[in-house]
Amino acid sequence: MYRKIILKPQKDRSVLNFHPWVFSGAIQTDVKSFTDGELVDVYNHAGNYLATGHFRHGTIMVRIISFKKQTIDAAFWKEKFRQALALRKMLGLIKNPEINAFRLIHGEGDGLPGLIIDIYDDVAVVQTHSEGMHLAIDDISAELQQLEDLQINTVYDKSSETLSKKGMPPIANSFLAGTKTNQIVTENGVKFYVNWEEGQKTGFFLDQRMNRQLLATYAKGKRVLNTFCYSGGFSMYALQAGAAHVDSVDSSKKAIDWISQNVELNGFDTGKHSAWCEDVFDFLGKNDAVHDIIVLDPPAFAKHLSSVDRATIGYRNLNQEAIRRIKPGGLIFTFSCSQAIDKSLFRKIVFMAAAKTGRNVTILHQMTQGPDHPVSLYHPEGEYLKGLVLRVD
Repeated sequence: MYRKIILKPQKDRSVLNFHPWVFSGAIQTDVKSFTDGELVDVYNHAGNYLATGHFRHGTIMVRIISFKKQTIDAAFWKEKFRQALALRKMLGLIKNPEINAFRLIHGEGDGLPGLIIDIYDDVAVVQTHSEGMHLAIDDISAELQQLEDLQINTVYDKSSETLSKKGMPPIANSFLAGTKTNQIVTENGVKFYVNWEEGQKTGFFLDQRMNRQLLATYAKGKRVLNTFCYSGGFSMYALQAGAAHVDSVDSSKKAIDWISQNVELNGFDTGKHSAWCEDVFDFLGKNDAVHDIIVLDPPAFAKHLSSVDRATIGYRNLNQEAIRRIKPGGLIFTFSCSQAIDKSLFRKIVFMAAAKTGRNVTILHQMTQGPDHPVSLYHPEGEYLKGLVLRVD
């Protein structure tokens, strides 16, 4: 059906185990004539069909989108979206008056490596991480607009950063349908301005929804510090829960402007919130221990394995400063979204940070991304968000 990729002898085990990536070292076929983004059929060395996926020159050469032989057409996309929508319905995210923002497609977790789709009420923001997915962007947009349960009016392609590759012409972000540039969304009764054109990722960090709820259970009457606050997800939840005061810190002036807008949008007491446009490490280093709760939700310090050593130092220093300055009996919500830092290494980093301070630290909760960011059992790499709630004596 599509051009064949033949694997080397005994290199089919991972595909037989439904892992969605085929690495270059497993491929016997001479791939010089293959083009990035083309659909290929994967066969084992004995000539048996294994899977169909998108080809790309590089370490991961095939991203599998089907383990059964079929044409990748409109019917394929319709079925994939039906399955994804069924899961979100089961999670109570469809037509929910309390929540109108969620992830509809989460790459490998939904059987579509290289594709992210976030829903903000009647807007779908699409990010493609492979040429194959970007070549299918029109089919994807068309299918989104056919989903009756969502009634999507605007589809925005935000792939310029995720699809950059040396030697490729730049890809511009663009509207595939509609022209809406921002939206007010609701998450468990908290409102947020979301701007997908100017904001990070697709505009908001939907993966932290359940962890923001967890913070709210502890925040009443507490002084909370939210570092790397972006538009203030954790800050708004803390204020809604009745925090005595919330300090929000981010080095981005734009983020500070957004968080101030969100405080006003929700009608919170501005006297109970302070926004600081400052480097987080500098802020932690010069302020006394006045906070009962500190949130550490930094951007990915390690996007590649080559950055792990440097990232380890960064995470250790950050956690060490927070543990050093938290009030006795205080809580630290600490996270890593670096895929290259696994759960075991992250806990080891936090251990090293705590040991340096000499304070007694207890783990109360272990956190990860929400269930609308599912992880395939066959692709554990998909569990990228790691989090711990620490109690510091």
